[in-house]
Parts: sequence; structure tokens; C-alpha cells
Amino acid sequence: MALSSHRALTHLRRLTPLRRISTDSTISIETSIPFTGHNIDPPSRNLTTSPSELMTFFHDMALMRRMEIAADSLYKAKLIRGFCHLYDGQEAVAIGMEAAITKKDCIITAYRDHCIYLARGGTLIGAFAELMGRKEGCSKGKGGSMHFYLKEKGFYGGHGIVGAQVPLGIGLSFAQKYEKDGSVSFALYGDGAANQGQLFEALNMAALWDLPAILVCENNHYGMGTAEWRAAKSPSYYKRGDYVPGLKVDGMDAFAVKQACAFAKEHVLKNGPIVSILPYFSYTTVSFSYHGSLCVRLWFMVELPFTKI
Repeated sequence: MALSSHRALTHLRRLTPLRRISTDSTISIETSIPFTGHNIDPPSRNLTTSPSELMTFFHDMALMRRMEIAADSLYKAKLIRGFCHLYDGQEAVAIGMEAAITKKDCIITAYRDHCIYLARGGTLIGAFAELMGRKEGCSKGKGGSMHFYLKEKGFYGGHGIVGAQVPLGIGLSFAQKYEKDGSVSFALYGDGAANQGQLFEALNMAALWDLPAILVCENNHYGMGTAEWRAAKSPSYYKRGDYVPGLKVDGMDAFAVKQACAFAKEHVLKNGPIVSILPYFSYTTVSFSYHGSLCVRLWFMVELPFTKI
């Protein structure tokens, strides 16, 4: 019988005292909620995992959360200067995406980039040195929070200009199609960038040329401090591509993200671009501007990415 993904670890813990579970064993799970497709049949909710993958997901997500909590403290102690954009609440996106792809695939994102860097193979030393302006940082201390970079692992950085990374991501996918190496590019952006003209221009070119590009809207429902309903007439961002297929995915479920990214990669290599929306809740908005305390408490009670492992 399939287990929902947030019950899988509980099931594993119940079994552990009785017998040692082989790391090669498989567990059938189901994503927390169904996928929703636009001009495309969505992937199956059913997938398999293993005890080792469950523990790896949990370990990596916990590491990311602790890193961001430490960065929070360093920022408030004035040891991190300038902007500091945290990824806490989004860990399932980074973990699930990385589990579905290879280092030949490219990721480019906006300024909330710490955990994407870590997921791609970056180190804690490289992250904190960069945050604190040291030469040992991943961008030699010259970029800071918004400009992590790890080209050798396929991470083409965080970008501080809202939406500017999307055309660059389409450029990466153009190069990949030219090289014919079977890799794809993920261009991540937030709901605050979803109304930008450059996004639609880049998407139009990707569709014209059938580029292996996956546009991912990490939707935390706030652009800067503005709620999406005040800024977007239609918050169904996965439908914004119109002629380009779209997919709505639970961004708080690492296994849903993994399944969706694997599906999207296979699709774009054959058919051209796709737009995905990953709703989630980030516990900080832009550089330590917090959402309303009641809103945060409610989300903490019902939506933690860790509870879905």
C-alpha cells in the first residue's frame, strides 16, 4: 500500500526497532497533493524512494535550515553586511530539484540562492565566507548574499535584478541545445518577477526554438512585501505561458518537486519549454522583512517541508 510522503519517515521509524532495514529496499509513496497541468497531462503522484534517500533528504534539508538560521544570527550581529536573503521554508525545492537532475544540467536563480548553491555541491565555508566578504567565498567575497556562483557544478548564480536571470537561463538552454548533450536549464524566479516583460520575451524565444528550458516560479505569495493578490490579476503563474505547457507542484513536498522536475526534464528535451509553479512559504521575505506574525504561526503549524519527508 502506498504511503503519503509525509508518513514515510514515520513508517520507517516504526520499523527500525524491529529489524534493520536495507538501504537498498524501496518504499512506495504518494505526493501530498495532485499535480495540476496546463496544456499537458501531469505526472503520476506515485513514486518510490528508499530509506537512504529519506535520510539524505532530511539531513540536507536540516543542514540548509541550520545554515540559514546561523546566517540570520550573523546578519543581526552585523557580521554580514548589505542584503541577506534567506531560503528557510524553501528547502524542499532545492532538495527535490537536485535529486531529479545531474550536474550537467544548469540552474540559475534570483537573489535567494544560498541553499541552491549548497544543493549543487557548494560548501558551508564557501557560503559563509561569501556572506562575510572573505576571499575564500564562492564568489571570492565580492558578491555577497545575492551572488553565489558555482559554474563547475552547473550553478550560474544568484542575481540581484528582479527577473534578469530568466533570459540568461534561456541563453544557457540555447547553448545546451546547440551542444546536443541531453542537459536542460532551470531558470528560477519569484512571483514578484512573474509580471516582468523580459520573462515573456525570453519564454517566447524558448518556445520558438524548442529549447530545453524549465521556468520555475518559486511562489511564496509575496513580491517584496506585497501580497500576490494585490499585484497579479491572475496568480495561476503556471498558466501564464499560454501556448507553453505548465505544471503546478507542491513546493513544500520534496518528492513532488523531484517527480515534477524529472517529468519536466524529459518533456523539454523532446518538446521545448515548460513553466512550473512551486507554491511554498518562506519565513522571511526580502532581506529580513517578516510576514505578519499570525500568518507565520499558522504556516508553521500546517506547512513545514520537513513534515512531508
